[in-house]
Amino acid sequence: MASRRVLITGASKGIGRAVAERVAAGGNVPIGLARTRPEYFPGDFYEVDLTDRTATAAVLEQIVASGPIEAVVNNVGFARFGRIGEIDLDDLSEIYDLNVRTTVQVVQAVLPGMKTAGWGRIVNVTSMTTLGTPERTPYAAAKAALEACTRIWANELASAGITVNAVAPGPTETELYRERSPIGSEREARFLETIPLHRVGTPREIAHAICALLDEDAGYITGQIVRADGGGSIAA
Repeated sequence: MASRRVLITGASKGIGRAVAERVAAGGNVPIGLARTRPEYFPGDFYEVDLTDRTATAAVLEQIVASGPIEAVVNNVGFARFGRIGEIDLDDLSEIYDLNVRTTVQVVQAVLPGMKTAGWGRIVNVTSMTTLGTPERTPYAAAKAALEACTRIWANELASAGITVNAVAPGPTETELYRERSPIGSEREARFLETIPLHRVGTPREIAHAICALLDEDAGYITGQIVRADGGGSIAA
């Protein structure tokens, strides 16, 4: 089987980088998008600010022109927190734009090629926080929108041979997580009490779940939210 091109947003570090490494190890070609180019990347990399709709469109046009994209991992995202009554509306708008608009824009750019091939894999990275984690309204609401998109697109694209799923990580050892929960902090201790495994996940563990859904043999799985969260969702 010829190697497949897998587009990954937010690919320079954390979960996105772990996905890229696993994709490359499997003989496929990761194509990374992120604001900052890493020192090393195991495939093709395009430096782009995904908050810039015009710049994103230009890069996607360039990527699609160089060949079809068979799979997409919509991983990019950032979080701002706040309890209701204290939420910054600019934060709400920016988070929704990066998490949801970027995902829609990327999928729409690569979709014609997938439809022509009659094969495709789309995986949206969401979050355990959609189940009701306090202080997460801006971030969780955006990720919940992606979970809705996952189900809708799975239904719309099934006849085209394209599967659409989501992976919802729990607390994972990334910069985004550590910004709010330093190692050994009281906040982290309280959070991990809600996780049956009582530990933070690793990017490699989340990447494993994502890449399983990219596999040829995952063709009968679509419209699902896979919760890679140390059991946090069963305790929620």
